[in-house]
Parts: sequence; C-alpha cells; structure tokens
Amino acid sequence: MPGDIKAKLKALGREAQELLDKADTPAEVETLRIKYLGKKGLVTGLMRQMGSLPAEERPAVGQVANRIKADLSAAFKARIETVAVTRGETISLDVTLPGRRHRRGHQHLITRTMNEICDIFTRMGFDIAEGPEVELDYYNFEALNFPKDHPARDMQDTLYVSDTVVLRTHTSPMQVRIMEKQRPPVWVVIPGKCYRRDSADMSHTPMFHQIEGLVVDRGITFGDLKGVLTAFVHQFFSPDTPLRFQPSFFPFTEPSAEVSIGCVICHGAGCPTCGSTGWLEILGSGMVDPEVYKFVGYDPQEVTGFAFGIGIERVAMLKYDIDDIRLFFENDFRFLKQF
Repeated sequence: MPGDIKAKLKALGREAQELLDKADTPAEVETLRIKYLGKKGLVTGLMRQMGSLPAEERPAVGQVANRIKADLSAAFKARIETVAVTRGETISLDVTLPGRRHRRGHQHLITRTMNEICDIFTRMGFDIAEGPEVELDYYNFEALNFPKDHPARDMQDTLYVSDTVVLRTHTSPMQVRIMEKQRPPVWVVIPGKCYRRDSADMSHTPMFHQIEGLVVDRGITFGDLKGVLTAFVHQFFSPDTPLRFQPSFFPFTEPSAEVSIGCVICHGAGCPTCGSTGWLEILGSGMVDPEVYKFVGYDPQEVTGFAFGIGIERVAMLKYDIDDIRLFFENDFRFLKQF
C-alpha cells in the first residue's frame, strides 16, 4: 500500500510536469494547478489517503508527497511567469498613476520642546548634562534628604529594580552626582526621562520627561531663582505671561516654591483646565537644602544655590493647547504632523 501511493505520487508529478511544459497561457497553467494541487486535486487526494497508512510508514510517504508538492508549486509559479513574459503580459509600472509621497520626518514635539527649553537656559549661561535612568536609591532619595522612612518617598510611586536600584523618579539625582564631581560655581540643566508607578490617563503616564536645573555659587539668593525662572517663562511662553510663586515642600529644597502661570486657556478668567483659579502650576523649585551639601562636601556657610524641575509634557501641553498627554506617545501621524 505505501509503495502504491509513492508510485502514484511520482507518476502524477511526471504527468503534471509534462502537461505544464506544453501550457501556453496563464489560464492553462492555472487549470493544471487546480487539477493537481487544488483542494480536490489529484496530488491532494493521494495525500489524504496517507491517513490510512500504518503510523510507522507515514513519514517516508509524507516526505515523498511534500517534495512532489513543493516541486510542482515551484514549477507552476515559474511557468506562469515564463508564459506571461512570452505573451507580453508582465505587470508593468503605470506611470499615469499618482505617486505615493514620502512623509517628511521631523523632530517629535517633546524633543522640540526639550531642545527649546535647553536653548533658553544655555543662553543664560547654563551647561547641559545627562545622567542614568536606572539610578541608585542613594542618589534618587537618600542624598536628596529622603531618609528611608521619609513619607515623601510615598509621593514618588517608585519602580524598583532591586532593593537599592530604581528607575529614577525625577532628574534631581544628577544634582548630587554633579556636585560630587564639580566644585562651585555650578550652573547646569539636566534633561531626561523619568519613571513612576502611574496608570496612563489624560494627565499621567508611567514615563515622562523632565528638565532639572541647579545653580550653586557664592551669594545665590531666592531673588536669583525668581529672576531666572521669570526670564524662562517669558521666553518660553510670552513676555506678558503672568506668573506667581507659592510656598511648597520638597525634601531637598528649603524654602520651596511652586511656579504657576496665568491660565493659557481662559487667561485668568477661570475654567475647568485651571480649576477656576486662573492659574496653572508648571514647575517646582527652591533653595538647595543645606542637608544636601553635607553629602557632597560643600560648605553651606560658603555657598548657596537653587534648583528647579520642569515637566516637559506639561509645559508642551500648555503651550500648544494639547488636552491629553497620551497623544505624545500613541504615534498617531495625524497628531504628529501638526508639529
């Protein structure tokens, strides 16, 4: 029985090849393909009979069947191309059809916003630095005056890699890293990605971008902080943008302040976006806490400084009137091409 099926398969293969060599049109080739390899084709029918063979004999017959089927499939494909060329029926390019325009690439809005902010601060004399996104707990918390049991750690919703390694929750760890390596004066901004245990919604994502700023020198005051951030706001938004400083709390700055600008939607009249207050918070800031200097060997009696952190997505949403942070990451070309 196995030998009969093998012989019949080989005979069908030779027969199909002989008829195929005589086929002169694509229609004839397709007719032969259906006759031998179609769902009810001769080769297909023989292959179905393999189910009646003893289990130990099926592999050998199956190899023959698969080889013949593959050879015939390749032969049919080659023959139909040959016949088409001979008859002048090759598919050619229709130059009258409209072409497909290549989409022009450009910077993502987040990258553009980050570069714009960095440009503003470099014009003020700041340097730019970068740091690791996978950070030691020491730099992310402890050296920034977050003790192990500090309740402010709960605010961070940290993603831990291990007991001592985290995905950084802010770009502030670079304050300590830079001060460890550099003596005052320090004027630097640090752009980068940050991570927190957030669910994605209209105003939150587990990954976001931030720019940290740090200034340490002799005689730095809160007035210098206000002057730098006021200049930034007026250059990034517009010269007539109102802003205010409100007391806040951050473990690594004292005193601390949140900076808000007049609502760009209602222009101070009050709307759902600003909670009817007329103000929108855009960044946190403050004078560097003297406790932080102890970790880097600075003398708080000799130097003072300030720090600030700006959320890139937040200021981009305000400047370009975007109401859903998820649009930055969903790669919808209809959104991206607007910028």
